[in-house]
Amino acid sequence: MRAYEELLGELFTVVPPPLMLLILLAVTALVAAGWYFFPAWIPRRLPRFTWRRQRKPRTKRIKRAKRSTEKQATSSPETVKQTRSSLADQLAGQGRYAEAIRERLRDTVADLTRAGVIDPEPGTTAAELTTDATTGRPGVGPALTGATGLFSGVWYGRAPAGPGDDQRMRELTTEVRDTLDAGEGR
Repeated sequence: MRAYEELLGELFTVVPPPLMLLILLAVTALVAAGWYFFPAWIPRRLPRFTWRRQRKPRTKRIKRAKRSTEKQATSSPETVKQTRSSLADQLAGQGRYAEAIRERLRDTVADLTRAGVIDPEPGTTAAELTTDATTGRPGVGPALTGATGLFSGVWYGRAPAGPGDDQRMRELTTEVRDTLDAGEGR
């Protein structure tokens, strides 16, 4: 205990108490700032050592990148439509009619979004979707109302879906798509 008192006595003879208080406040502020901004100054991961893994030559990586951009460039909105429709057809072929109905409605929402009729947000209900679409383009109203009603009955009303429901949904979504392509109801 005596050594501690002698250390403090020596320290206060060299550094005046007001300056010591200022230094302690500065150190406290630095610790608090470090604590507050903790994740920003800690590295996200340990550094990698390159000798553990041999990298592929740069030319192969460039060729692979070119091939992937060529594949991306070939996908068009028509390809996306066919993929979505084929997914709905696959689901219907497996007897999963409720999921096929949901996929067909998703396809219709994507078409309406691409056409600029609606701007869907997460959490949009089927009724809100119909209201927004008929406000933007009244010609799609009857078919879209039928499609969202069928979807709501199957998904929210838990009505069993069958092949007839899937066929009806296919007809309604085709009608909405034809109305969009024709540009009716503007």
